[in-house]
Amino acid sequence: MDGSRVSDGFYLLICLVVVIASLASMKLPLGKMAKMAAAWIAIFGLTFAIFSFRSDFTALGSRLKSEAIGTPVVAGGELRIPMADDGHFWVDASVNGHNAPFLVDSGASVTTISRDVANQAGVETGMRVEWVDTANGTVRVHPATASRFDVGPIARSDFGIHVTDHDDANVLGMNFLSSLEGWRVEGHYLILKP
Repeated sequence: MDGSRVSDGFYLLICLVVVIASLASMKLPLGKMAKMAAAWIAIFGLTFAIFSFRSDFTALGSRLKSEAIGTPVVAGGELRIPMADDGHFWVDASVNGHNAPFLVDSGASVTTISRDVANQAGVETGMRVEWVDTANGTVRVHPATASRFDVGPIARSDFGIHVTDHDDANVLGMNFLSSLEGWRVEGHYLILKP
């Protein structure tokens, strides 16, 4: 046995001795004393269980909150994003400190932001223009770089993005997803592993 187990056992023994001594000093009938002892053992057992599984209860609370209000949850080093009512995965991301909603799209090669978000986040585009084929047809984009791009606890610096003038939607593309250790869909959750 290691030292921590011995000290834990010693602490438990002291607690039991204190409870038994206090019950014995009350000079109660044996049946009543047994019921009280059982109640105290149950209280200690419940307290021990809550303390031992506190991280699991915290994760369960976060999961319930996520289900109730649809917010991403960080659990076990992973970011769990719940599916929205429209069947897509939406996440709030920060571009140079400016927050905006992003549609997660594994069909998009590059993360794309609207001109409005680019202006608010201080992203400069310059004069260069590229044409990109999308599900909605060919669109004109301006290649740019975000000094900082954050999705929950996942941060990227000098992150390549496109800025579009034709759409108000912001799209989280494969250049972000492929920078992760892994990502997967599990039930109604998109799980991002930094």
